[in-house]
Amino acid sequence: MEKQSLQRIAFVIALALATTSALHAQDKPAQPASSTQSAAENAAQAENPVERAWHAAAAVAQHGPQTIALTDQAKLDLPQGFAFVPAREGRAAMEAMGNSIGDAFLGLIVPIGDNDAQEWIATLDYEPSGYIKDDDAKHWKSDELLSELKEGTEAGNERRQRMGFAPLEVTRWIETPAYDDATQRLVWSVELREKSAAANDDNTVNYNTYVLGREGYVSLDFITSESHIDAEKPVARRLLSAITFKDGKRYADFDAKTDHIAEYGLAALIGGIAAKKLGLLAMAGVLFAKFFKLIAVGAVAIGAALRKFFAGRKAG
Repeated sequence: MEKQSLQRIAFVIALALATTSALHAQDKPAQPASSTQSAAENAAQAENPVERAWHAAAAVAQHGPQTIALTDQAKLDLPQGFAFVPAREGRAAMEAMGNSIGDAFLGLIVPIGDNDAQEWIATLDYEPSGYIKDDDAKHWKSDELLSELKEGTEAGNERRQRMGFAPLEVTRWIETPAYDDATQRLVWSVELREKSAAANDDNTVNYNTYVLGREGYVSLDFITSESHIDAEKPVARRLLSAITFKDGKRYADFDAKTDHIAEYGLAALIGGIAAKKLGLLAMAGVLFAKFFKLIAVGAVAIGAALRKFFAGRKAG
């Protein structure tokens, strides 16, 4: 297995820093459900809480193609080759690994196709921020935004170190912020690394995508690695394009006379607010990667590990 190939981090959702104690107990690979044993039965029989949680997630996973409701605000037209894990089971799976999920969390998206090169998992959130004005997108400077991310990440290192985690640093843009004012979609990505990481490590990448609505925004955030991000950018953008707000909830439906306007602009989704979440999800991604290394003996990718849980299991 390529060195550090599963170490990755992501953004946006409030996954909190965690301990690794739940991970160390994983010493057996998860077994796929047989034709005579359901995913729910596998969940009940699993020997540890992390494995049970992921079997339970597989039991309710909704496989594409189908439409997934994202609260009363939006919908996801989930394509074939992907599965959506609802909020309750997705939250339990992540919390079983020591991660804390914020109230905005809607669920997880995982790859279930045949491509072993897929090494990612994505989180979905809806944040009822109010209407976010996007006019600052015309004036932002990528260098200044990157500096804000670096400073915000550095400011969080004291807390991370108190919790026993290595300090992190933002190194560079993987993709500079790009906003499409016709579709109200925002994409940006940075590379994050532990300060002590070797120069040849496969560093973690956040690939962060958003779509704005009348009352808030949906974020879709990939947890992946530097070596895989180029291949996975089109996947992230494809899923982002599959998210649309409902009539009456669209950005264009905004009514200045009645609607709440967010206290921050679009740049905050890249700068100040994002900096805090970057650090939280950095460790969440590392812990996620370690877990799948333990359960996926011989697997070459996170996609292969996920298929042990999700392949062939279709919830109603």
